[in-house]
Amino acid sequence: MSTTPTPTPSSELTPLRWGILSTGRIAGVFARNLATSHHGKLVAVGSRSIESAERFAAEHEITAAHTHGTITDLLADAKVDAVYVASPHPMHCANVVEALQAGKHVLCEKPIAMSLAELEMMQAAARENNRTLMEAWMYRCHPQTDRVVGMVRDGLIGELLHIQAAFSFAAPFDPQGRLWNKALGGGGILDVGGYPLSYARLLVGAARGVGFANPDTMAGVGVLHPDTGVDTHATAVLQFGGGITAEIACGTLSHQQNMVRIYGSKGWILVPSPYNVRRDSGAYNGGRDERPTELHLHRGDESDPEIVTIEADRGVYAYEADAFAAAVAADALEVPACTWADTHGNLGGQFEWCRQLGLTYV
Repeated sequence: MSTTPTPTPSSELTPLRWGILSTGRIAGVFARNLATSHHGKLVAVGSRSIESAERFAAEHEITAAHTHGTITDLLADAKVDAVYVASPHPMHCANVVEALQAGKHVLCEKPIAMSLAELEMMQAAARENNRTLMEAWMYRCHPQTDRVVGMVRDGLIGELLHIQAAFSFAAPFDPQGRLWNKALGGGGILDVGGYPLSYARLLVGAARGVGFANPDTMAGVGVLHPDTGVDTHATAVLQFGGGITAEIACGTLSHQQNMVRIYGSKGWILVPSPYNVRRDSGAYNGGRDERPTELHLHRGDESDPEIVTIEADRGVYAYEADAFAAAVAADALEVPACTWADTHGNLGGQFEWCRQLGLTYV
């Protein structure tokens, strides 16, 4: 397999047959979006219980023959080409490595690993078994993100100077729930903090004409829950070479404006829906939202922005599945939208952010 795929014309792609590992909320979102993809088809599901697998299969029209009550059975399913791993964070490494060794390509939910050592183990397994591996940063594959990158790269706002990005939501406290349980990889930084970090790194890379950039320094602050020890809200200031700075924020106790603002020497861009890329809840809950999304381009000191619209014919996770299918068809280990080095840099940044708050995971 090659590291970087040669693009394959979309008309020539053979549909990739997907099996979903785990049956939680995000697995359902991916399944609904996959139904709108151009080059993917859901054929199987695997869970730790047959009851859970059967419920999921009934919702997504998966046949009994491909409904599995164990992960091992799912990975033995000859009809499955690729596996979408949506299990809890600490299970990712074992699940991913087992799937790769079973000959399946793997798209793994974020964070892909609980340490950089785990990530390197997964990448080694992908290399040894000649299989495609990607951390599931779905927004990276959407045409809106391509447009934003192009606007920054082409200097529409002049020289890139500063980025503001946040992803935060309010969730009820449950000490045994995944978000709040340290043993399950809980906390806002691992759950959603990677989004604003990833977006900032992408934009600085665009300004430099490369795929991504890592910050030279990071100063993080935040609050840890007094009972469970995971972060409830956190902020970090990043310093990149060339005088570019960024403010990023995340949290699980309050709603913020989950937007990205990109400031340059000649204007700025507002990205109202940077991550799930939707005008309403359609793409996230139902799989399809065909209304165009918008970017707001402010030039100079003009008060009224230029509205840039981006048409989309698939859900955001469907674009991700199709980008993954193109990499598989090109016999590539990596997907250009999120390379292994990019994943390594982002995951390292998340753990450094946690470390600065005094939060470590076993």
